[in-house]
Amino acid sequence: MEEQQKSSHVVLVMVTFQGHINAALQLATILHSKGFSITIVHLELNSPNPSNYPEFTFVSIPDNLTESQLSDKDIPGLVRSVNKNCAAPLQQCLEKILHSHHHISAVIYDSFMFCAQPIVDDLGLPGVTLCTHSALGLLFYHVFPQLNEKDCISGLESPELQALQLQGFHALSSQNPTEAGMEVGAAFANALKSSSAIIVNSMEFLELEVLSKIKQYLPTPIFIVGPLHKLAPTMCNSLCTEDNKCISWLNKQAPKSVIYVSFGSIVNIDKQELIDTAWGLSNSKQPFLWVVRPSMDRGSEWTESLLNGLEESVGERGFIVKWAPQKEVLAHAAVGGFWSHCGWNSTIESICEGVPMLCRPFFGDQILNASYICNVWKIGLELKNLERGNIERTIKRLMVDMEGNYIRKRAMDLKEKAAFYLMEDGSTSCSFDGLAKHISSV
Repeated sequence: MEEQQKSSHVVLVMVTFQGHINAALQLATILHSKGFSITIVHLELNSPNPSNYPEFTFVSIPDNLTESQLSDKDIPGLVRSVNKNCAAPLQQCLEKILHSHHHISAVIYDSFMFCAQPIVDDLGLPGVTLCTHSALGLLFYHVFPQLNEKDCISGLESPELQALQLQGFHALSSQNPTEAGMEVGAAFANALKSSSAIIVNSMEFLELEVLSKIKQYLPTPIFIVGPLHKLAPTMCNSLCTEDNKCISWLNKQAPKSVIYVSFGSIVNIDKQELIDTAWGLSNSKQPFLWVVRPSMDRGSEWTESLLNGLEESVGERGFIVKWAPQKEVLAHAAVGGFWSHCGWNSTIESICEGVPMLCRPFFGDQILNASYICNVWKIGLELKNLERGNIERTIKRLMVDMEGNYIRKRAMDLKEKAAFYLMEDGSTSCSFDGLAKHISSV
C-alpha cells in the first residue's frame, strides 16, 4: 500500500472560515506524511499562505465574497452564496488538475463546499466529505432533517441524546426555517448520499452514541480522525496576527488562575454585551486574558475607550489582545478556564488541555457543542444570562467554588482519555490507516 500511496494524488477543497482552514490544512499535512501528494483548492478570500506548506500545490478559485459577508449571522445564506459562486470555477479547476495529473485518487471537500460532490460525480472521481464540526452536528443538521417527525423523536431516545436536550433544538430549528437553510440542508444531504466517505474531526469516545445513531441512517464509511491539531505539526494558519506578548503575561500568573476569553474569528457582539463582559470580568477579581478582535463589535468607536477604562480598572490583572495563539494559551499552566463561543475547534482544543469552559454559544453547531459541554461531558457552565452580575458569579463558580473543582476534575479526566486515544496504536492511528487505504482503493 505504501508504494501505491506515494503515487496517489489528493485534492482538498477548502472554504474560507478560519476553523475550517485549520482543520483542512492539518488533515492535508497528515495525509502528506502518509505518502499522498496534495493539491489545495481554496477561495480567494482568506487565502492560506502557500510558503508555510511548500510541499503542497495551491490553486485559488474566485468566490465573489467580501469581508463583511463573513460577519453576517446568516450562515446558511453565506454557505449558499459560496456554493453558487464557486461551482463553475471549481469544476474548471478540477478539470485542469485532472488533465495535468491524469489521476486524482480522491477529492476531499469541506462539508460547507457541497457543490463539489456533483462536480466530482460528473468527472468520475470519488468525493470525500470533511466535517470540521462534531458528529453531532452531522446528525442534527444533515441526518435528522431528512427524517419524518416520528423517526426524529425515536432517534433521540438514548440517554446521551436525551441529555443533549435535542428535542428543544429540533423544535426550535423547525420553526420558521429560512429558504437558504432548507436549500443548504437538502444540497448537503444529497452530497452525502454520493460521497464515498465522511471524515470527522472528533474522538470516538466523545460521541459514541451519536456515531452509532448516524450509522443507522448513513451507510457511508465514517472515519473519526481527530483531534487534528494534535496530530499535525505545529504551523500558524491564523488569518489574524497573533499577539505573543500574552504568553509573557501568563508566565507571571498563578497556576489555574486565569480565565481566557475568546469568541472565535467571526462572531460579533452588541454594545451592551461587550460592556457587561468587560465589567463582569473586572468585578470577578479573577486574572483574565481577553481577545477582542477589531471587527468583533462591527467597528464601533467607543470600544477603545471602554477597553482603556477596563485596563485602568484592573491593572496587571487583565490582558487584552486582538488575537492570541490559542493552542499555546490553553496549554499554559496559568489558564484555569475558557470562556468560549463553543466552536468545535475551540471545544476540542480545550478538551485536549483539560481546561473547563464557560459557554456562550451564538449560532449553529455552537449551541449543540455547548449542550455537549454542559449536559453530557459536564466540563463547563453555560452563561444564559449575560448581565454583568451573573457573569461575575458564573466566573467565580467555575474558577473558585467547589462546583468548579468538580468540573475541572472531569475536564482533566477527558484530557487523559484524549491522550490515551492519541497513543501510537490508538483509535486515531487506526482510523487514519483505514482512511489512507480507502482513498487508495476507491
